[in-house]
Amino acid sequence: MNNGLFIFFGILVTLTLSWAATVLSPQTQEGLGQLMPYYDINEDKSFPRPMSGLAEQGQKVYQDLGCVYCHTQQVRRSGYGNDVGAGSRNWGERQSVARDYIQQDRVQLGSLRVGPDLTNVGSRELSEEWHFRHFYNAQLEVAGSNMPSYSFLYEEKKILGEPSSNALSLEGESAPQEGFEVIPTHRAEALVAYMLSLKTPYSLPEAEEAEETSDE
Repeated sequence: MNNGLFIFFGILVTLTLSWAATVLSPQTQEGLGQLMPYYDINEDKSFPRPMSGLAEQGQKVYQDLGCVYCHTQQVRRSGYGNDVGAGSRNWGERQSVARDYIQQDRVQLGSLRVGPDLTNVGSRELSEEWHFRHFYNAQLEVAGSNMPSYSFLYEEKKILGEPSSNALSLEGESAPQEGFEVIPTHRAEALVAYMLSLKTPYSLPEAEEAEETSDE
């Protein structure tokens, strides 16, 4: 019996120490778990900027839909892929670093790139209307896209009087029946707001240092 208790407490202590080393230790190391926004004296602003309330709601929609399974939000440095630099896919001006994510409750790094990286999708020349149509039916904007339709984020309503100002411009098989219109729900509006918020148009010292190190 005594041996059993000794073994039990030995296992308990081992697991506790392992957990502390894995979770608590990194949080107490300098620079980890204590990152703050970087103040840029030239811009007179701190970066990264917090997301708006609507964009923050959109992040939850993005998470609920499982978009992270096909998209990443992590730009790799030069020499570790083809994300940045001359002849690259231009998914960012620089690599992503830990500080880029401190305003996010849950980071959507992803692991597969069935679709493009979205770290800077808000900086691309894609309008709000483009995103609404793309989520409704990706084929409307990207021929041959394998992205599924999220038409359940929209509502088809009968037009009463004038068409709604936010009604989608649809054509072909995606167009609603005569006298009806398709309008985005609040979840669709939040998701598009989230897409437009994704951008890193600022510099961070650690990103520049990492690039300089990789060039050496």
